Amino acid sequence: MTDRARGTYFVQSLERGLAVIRAFDADNPELTLSEVAARTDLTRAAARRFLLTMVDLGYMNSDGRLFRLSPRVLELGYSYLSSLSFPDIAEPHLERLVAEVKESASMSVLDGDDIVYVTRVPTSRIMSVSIMVGTRFPAYVTSMGRVLLADLSDEEVDRRLKGITFESHTSRTITSDQALRTELQRVRAQGYAIVDQELEEGLRSVATPIRARTGSVIAAINIPVHAARYTVESMRRDLVPPLLATAARIEADLRVMTPHR
Repeated sequence: MTDRARGTYFVQSLERGLAVIRAFDADNPELTLSEVAARTDLTRAAARRFLLTMVDLGYMNSDGRLFRLSPRVLELGYSYLSSLSFPDIAEPHLERLVAEVKESASMSVLDGDDIVYVTRVPTSRIMSVSIMVGTRFPAYVTSMGRVLLADLSDEEVDRRLKGITFESHTSRTITSDQALRTELQRVRAQGYAIVDQELEEGLRSVATPIRARTGSVIAAINIPVHAARYTVESMRRDLVPPLLATAARIEADLRVMTPHR
């Protein structure tokens, strides 16, 4: 959003403070003042003020040269996670699914143009990147992202596609908005999405939506598999039925836990 489009309510200093926090990640757990300034497009003086304020508040630790997030920063996300009832509801069902198919299973929600993992029941690591609660991937290239995008109106899909920068993660990745639109129509019609080695070579995944009592999609669950173990057809035959059954059980529990008001 441009500065012109923002209202008078907008607090730019808060935006910059959050940008400082987001500058740290798994690949950059420790950063110098200069590195933070470069990653956030702030002046060194501004970055220093934000960093030292966070040190005073307990959200950051520093040895005088390097800065790192402290465990207290988890409090910022805890309120959101604790307000979500469905990950806790879903987890035992995902554990049952994992025991049945002997593959990992996860749940994610849509956040902007990304999916964010909110629950994961692993069996073994099959991707080159580790996945945990809070991990993000572009929605357009993931099976969970596609079932979440498929629930949006055509107008909302159009709006989001204008902001997507397609990237070829593999030679199979969909990299055009028209091809993605066609795939989302397929997902809507069949009720699940299969992504074949588009995010990472050797990785296939199948996902289906989780719907609230109102019928709107609030999350997605998936099963990722090694391409060497499953063909797309064997995924449809062996994984789609238990995945759909798991979604139905989660939705049934959600209806009980969230009655009409």
